[in-house]
Amino acid sequence: MKRIFSGIQPSGNLTLGNYLGAIRNWVALQQERSYDCIFCVVDQHAITVPQDPAVLRQATREVAAGMIASGIDPGDCILFNQSQVPEQAMLAWVFNCVARLGWLNRMTQFKERAGKNRDNATVGLYVYPVLMAADILAYKGTHVPVGDDQKQHLELSRDIAQAYNSMFGVDFFPLPEPQILGAATRVMSLRDGTKKMSKSDPSDMSRINMTDDADTIAQKIRRAKTDPEPLPSEVAGLEGRPEVRNLVGVYAALSDQSMDDVLSEFGGKGFGDFKKALSEVAVDVLGPIGAEMKRLSADPGYVDGVLAKGGSRARAIAGPIVAEVYDTVGFLRPNG
Repeated sequence: MKRIFSGIQPSGNLTLGNYLGAIRNWVALQQERSYDCIFCVVDQHAITVPQDPAVLRQATREVAAGMIASGIDPGDCILFNQSQVPEQAMLAWVFNCVARLGWLNRMTQFKERAGKNRDNATVGLYVYPVLMAADILAYKGTHVPVGDDQKQHLELSRDIAQAYNSMFGVDFFPLPEPQILGAATRVMSLRDGTKKMSKSDPSDMSRINMTDDADTIAQKIRRAKTDPEPLPSEVAGLEGRPEVRNLVGVYAALSDQSMDDVLSEFGGKGFGDFKKALSEVAVDVLGPIGAEMKRLSADPGYVDGVLAKGGSRARAIAGPIVAEVYDTVGFLRPNG
């Protein structure tokens, strides 16, 4: 059985990067019907850094609303928030006792996020990739849509699965495969094409939020950083022009074209016409999603109900898997 698992953190407004890099691809995978799809709002990952509890609850609902508004169908897939399935955290402790310190010491994302305050970082931030492995393997996930920045963590998930199987002499966990999809898997900042578009960037002009209205989207694209040269006619001409490459990639992804097709249309032209066309396609795609997000967010009872139902369905899968792990490890439980 092929099973997709992927998650997204509830850490503020969803951006165009979240949509193109993750959510849109999840919708396509769901529609293929070649996989069982499980999608998760990873609220336990979110608390590896300080959170305001009220803001976290609101952000969890908002992210779920954004996923549903984008086309994730809770009837066709499982959609839930991580903390509703304690089996994932239960499995994470077993994996903490399987993973090696040297493996975690090589995780570059911890070094980037902890920065100079490494000694003050939480243990949760350090073992974040172990919980990610448990998220996936609690469902025996076989395929994981990830961005480039998460590939190392997925490799660790494979190492943990293999080490567990070897340690206990079983063929129990699959080795999950990465899926990196789409023309714009890594959308960059509108102000600095060398940095990823981020919800945490202090400048709202660096990103397009999925709830931005048409005027705001147009203004942000109009003010997006470029350079004095016209658009090239070939992809090779984007070398050394990160902001231009980013905008061309976004246009290609939103319009379902290749970057070559985009440059054949706009090559040799200035950015006025191109940015106008990019604004129009961005509004066409994001406008209906943003409106539906706002409608769903105004009905938190509905969103909470979707997540609760999804959590029950997820536990029905994870429960027996983690129970078997506990038996294999040798934990004494009430039924045996």
